Amino acid sequence: MVPKPVIVTRPPPPVSSPPNPLLKTAVSTVKTEEKPQTTTLPPPSTTTPKTNPVPSIKTTPQQRLELKRKTNSWAPAALMLNALDNIINNFIDPPLKPSLDPRYVLSQNFAPVDELPPTECQVVQGALPPCLDGAYIRNGPNPQFLPRGPYHLFDGDGMLHALRISQGKPTLCSRYVKTYKYTMENDAGFPLIPNVFSGFNSLVASAARGSLSAARIVTGQFNPSNGIGLANTSLAFFGNRLFALGESDLPYAVNVTSNGDVETIGRYDFNGKLTFSMTAHPKIDPDTGECFAFRYGPVPPFLTYFRFDRNGNKYDDVPIFSMTSPSFLHDFAITKNYAVFCDIQLGMNPLDMIAGGSPVGSVASKVPRIGILPRDAKDESKMKWFDVPGFNIVHAINAWEEDGGRTVVLVAPNVLSVEHALERMELVHAMVEKVKIDLETGIVTRQPVSARNLDFAVINPAFVGKKNRFVYAAVGDPMPKISGVVKLDVSKANERRDCTVGCRMFGEGCYGGEPFFVAKEEGGEEDDGYLVTYVHDERKRESTFLVMDTKSPELDVVAEVKLPRRVPYGFHGLFVKESDLRKTVSL
Repeated sequence: MVPKPVIVTRPPPPVSSPPNPLLKTAVSTVKTEEKPQTTTLPPPSTTTPKTNPVPSIKTTPQQRLELKRKTNSWAPAALMLNALDNIINNFIDPPLKPSLDPRYVLSQNFAPVDELPPTECQVVQGALPPCLDGAYIRNGPNPQFLPRGPYHLFDGDGMLHALRISQGKPTLCSRYVKTYKYTMENDAGFPLIPNVFSGFNSLVASAARGSLSAARIVTGQFNPSNGIGLANTSLAFFGNRLFALGESDLPYAVNVTSNGDVETIGRYDFNGKLTFSMTAHPKIDPDTGECFAFRYGPVPPFLTYFRFDRNGNKYDDVPIFSMTSPSFLHDFAITKNYAVFCDIQLGMNPLDMIAGGSPVGSVASKVPRIGILPRDAKDESKMKWFDVPGFNIVHAINAWEEDGGRTVVLVAPNVLSVEHALERMELVHAMVEKVKIDLETGIVTRQPVSARNLDFAVINPAFVGKKNRFVYAAVGDPMPKISGVVKLDVSKANERRDCTVGCRMFGEGCYGGEPFFVAKEEGGEEDDGYLVTYVHDERKRESTFLVMDTKSPELDVVAEVKLPRRVPYGFHGLFVKESDLRKTVSL
């Protein structure tokens, strides 16, 4: 019997006045001043731990001064090119679709906020468990400038919202990831580099913005060799380093200080071995500490697989030429012996772009496939592909092996309306499925786990690549808004019924984000822990940090933290325990 949802209620907060917009060098920025409701912590000690050198784009004061001088030298050209940019945005490629109109995309709690220094928070219900000593960090897009043309939800500068918890006392800090793109545009005072998802929606727009970018490069306004992408999607901790990730650029090493501040260390290329982008969803083996990753692109090889040892040393690339067309391969899974990829119907579609559509779209004639590669492979010779019609995933949940390694099991939300995945997300319905692949016979069997609209699902990180029972998924209402979380028992899929064994809805007008599972202690039962997430009440314009007991059928709230200001909706988060945070500052 499925337990009934429980509604979270909160006392109303005091009414605050709306934030005021800032102006910056004649270009409106969307950063807003929001005064915290609690006191700001004192600045950190001037004594900093010794760290190993990390390849970085951070600049010295002298370099910043030199940059200002160069800025003055190309200022006349910049004015002319900005005028051309305005013509493109207003006449050649205006934001006609709601999915690209910033007035729609950045409405309500999708609107960006300014940076927030470390600020103490109030625990308003219960107490924060000792296992939460560390930091919960959520990544997401937060554009520093008001878009002057089309804007997609995926395009904003990355901002990390970190809740540092020490002996039950929480501190919130929100900081931009200081990518090369962010830094150059922040110094210039206006956007320089076109956005990936919204800047190339037709051949004419692509040609115009491509020419504009070339002119900015020639006049010295930015150097594409330093990276032109974002770090706005997720985070990962491996090789004793914490990374902010976005699949349009290299990882950016970041650090959470002892007082809760968030610092960008710099763009990291793994000693020159990672020269292109990397997935925002690497997988870390909980037993070996190895990290597995890939990148995809519009030119062959459309997929490239690679891995790192437990110390963060990168192995050679493994190009996958058997993937014969470009695919929007956002996520994948690992087992004890394999890496599992899904070649879906979303990909590069030039015909749509000619008609004025996005360069990324669905290809109805394509049959989705699942590819399985030995995870220690040095080439693709042992790659096996299996047709799985109608199976399109954006996110994977987990995978493992059964029958002595003969069968690979994959659990993932299948996007039933994949043609709407990027432009009409409110029409997307994702249904979690359990897929079994017999590696010897090639037979693929599929079982539904839940018919609800679920995505942004997580498991106990100790079970990555291993057989697990429990999944915690966000409820789309519709996506990208998340109205609650459910607990699924995937072992019940064989019984041909909904596998929901726990549920909590956030309440009317309240929406959250991706949950993250934190275990109470190592070696305990799989579901013995807590779910954590940020939740925003749109009626009261108030955000909280919620801690839920995963053993409870109704995912009881054991602690709630009132945040000093709202946290916008975003993408993926990570909890880093205190001992790992100490490793990042003692390198």
